[in-house]
Amino acid sequence: MYITDVQIADKKKKIEKVGFLDIEVDPTIDLFAEIEKLKKEKNAVILAHYYQEPDIQDVADYIGDSLGLAQKAEKTSADIIVFAGVHFMAETAKILNPTKKVLLPDLKAGCSLADSAPPDLFRKFKEQYPDHIVISYINCSAGIKALSDIICTSSNAEKIVESLPKDQKIIFAPDKNLGAYLVKKTGRDMVLWNGACMVHEIFSLERITKLKMRHPNAKLIAHPECEEPILRIADYIGSTTGLLKYSKQDSAREYIVATETGILHQMQKESPGKTFIPAPPDNSCACNDCPHMKLNTLEKLYLCMKYEAPEIIMEEKLREAAKKPIDRMLQISAQYGL
Repeated sequence: MYITDVQIADKKKKIEKVGFLDIEVDPTIDLFAEIEKLKKEKNAVILAHYYQEPDIQDVADYIGDSLGLAQKAEKTSADIIVFAGVHFMAETAKILNPTKKVLLPDLKAGCSLADSAPPDLFRKFKEQYPDHIVISYINCSAGIKALSDIICTSSNAEKIVESLPKDQKIIFAPDKNLGAYLVKKTGRDMVLWNGACMVHEIFSLERITKLKMRHPNAKLIAHPECEEPILRIADYIGSTTGLLKYSKQDSAREYIVATETGILHQMQKESPGKTFIPAPPDNSCACNDCPHMKLNTLEKLYLCMKYEAPEIIMEEKLREAAKKPIDRMLQISAQYGL
């Protein structure tokens, strides 16, 4: 039975509203083969964050952290960008590629950090500091980006802060933990917005300390979104890509990893002879997953490409305002070779 254009259009409308709740995928389909076929047919590229499930990472054309993904999105020649990540990442791809179709497997894949900074409240906060430049972490909505002067990622944040004159006053948003880490690293007295990532705030210092006692040779490596007590005892602090590179190049054989568990898949692939242990959170779970990142599945990725929905749509005025601070970030990153 052939599917008509009208049936596809109706299905796309339903997907945009409710997602893939009523669509079943034939369990006999080779999803990896079908996705590769769709990529060629539609001239599509799949960009995936390190925190995605292993199957999605394995089928992606590019895997990276926020900086790498933004750089890749800016340069792609594909007609369709399928972003296996969370909403603000797909928004960033659309901001950089207004003429391309940008798809997100699950529109409900949000971000607790981005949600912690509503644009209307942040605008009022910003008005209290008229002589401050706003540096916003890329993990924020397009609305926050539009209110910012420069965007940064955990990979380039320190360089971006240091690129400004020492007497320049700065607001840093939305992550207070990354902001506090940057204050300590750069010596700059920045005004911090009170936002945080639910994944990186939940690590248990007590349980990590006990884990280190059981694994005395293991190094603790942590993302700067973690709270200060965790960063204080870390052997290495870095972006997701930084953690991956460090674990590959360092001579230790065991690592306790204080960030989202999705990165362990790439760490294990890059260093098969080493042991990677997810840092324990302060709850009953054995590991630390981002519930938003894990909303994307291989099945949703396949359906998303098949029906070309859900699609990221953005008003041009907002897109243009949000693009300016991203462009500035990319320019500074290029200057430093990041």
